[in-house]
Order: sequence, then structure tokens, then C-alpha cells
Amino acid sequence: MNRFTIKGLTVNGTGPLDLELQSGDCICLSGPSGSGKSLTLRAIADLDPHEGELAIDDTVSTHMPAPQWRRRVGLLTAESQWWADTVAEHFPSGDGVHLSQMGFDDAALGWNVSRLSTGEKQRLALARLLANEPEVLLLDEPTAALDKENVAQVEALIEQYRQEHGAAVLWVSHDPEQIRRVSQRHLRLRDGHWEESP
Repeated sequence: MNRFTIKGLTVNGTGPLDLELQSGDCICLSGPSGSGKSLTLRAIADLDPHEGELAIDDTVSTHMPAPQWRRRVGLLTAESQWWADTVAEHFPSGDGVHLSQMGFDDAALGWNVSRLSTGEKQRLALARLLANEPEVLLLDEPTAALDKENVAQVEALIEQYRQEHGAAVLWVSHDPEQIRRVSQRHLRLRDGHWEESP
């Protein structure tokens, strides 16, 4: 992927958003709770109705099947969904790529999902997402439930993935220090409109 383009994206009264990300870019999104940040990410992932156009290079989202788009444009929600009993069943190859970088060993693949803490689910959901090798990462507060050490691990893994795969990243965060650490640009949602923030 060379670029990811968002043109006139409007969802539930939020927007329009016009944005172009080059391969390897990281842009952070922030704004008050309930202002529409998560809805915006869901719309970009083509999970919710929206207006506007989304494209990877010259391929518009409406020109490919939705599952293919969602594989290329991967969304990590604030509360991850788990549909099978064990961790391993959620990894496409049965191989826990990135587990060690999240502080887990291979034994974690045999764990029951029911035993996972909120923080463990959050870190494993990121590893699960990256195993699909998406070209665009949509991250909805991926470190919200984590302690300082695990925040550092998650930030390092996302940075490594971004550099190695040339992935573009849209990252929702409420943490000003994190925004300064991880992003090249910061957009703030204010009164339903996206504004460039210094």
C-alpha cells in the first residue's frame, strides 16, 4: 500500500473527515467521550453506515467484498470480541505470532478465554489483529486498560509493525503524552468536526 484515502467521511452527524495517510504514517484522533471517535473508526472499517469514500491506493472500499476490506483495514475495538473457548482458536494459523512481544509464551494459546483479564484480552486482541497482516490499523484506545510496562510493549509492537509492514495507523487516544510519543499528526474532534491539533 502507498496511501490510504478518506474523503468526506460522515457518520451519525460526525464529520466530514478528509484525510490521506501514506504508508507508515501514524495519526492520532482524540476528543470527548461519546463524541464519535469509535463510530468513525467503525465506519472506516465499513462496519457502520456512512457517507464518503474510502480507498487503498486507487481501490475504493465499495469495489471489494466487505470481508476483504476488513482484512486489509483492521479494527481493534476498545472491548475485543471473543467467540471461541480458547485463545488458539482466534489465531488464523494457530500460531501465536507476536505473543512474546506482548509478554506471553506459547502456553497462552491453550488458555480459556474465560480466564483472561481485561488487559490480557486487550494485548491478545492486538496480537490477533496483527496476525492478519492488515495494511491499515484502526486502534481504539489499545492501551486504555494497561499498566505502564504493558503500554510500552504495545507501543513498541505497533511501531515495529508499522515500520516493517509500512502500515498506516489511525490511533484513538486520550493520553496527551502517548499522542506525542506515537503520532506525526493529531486530529481532535470538536463539535462534530475534525480539527488539526498542535
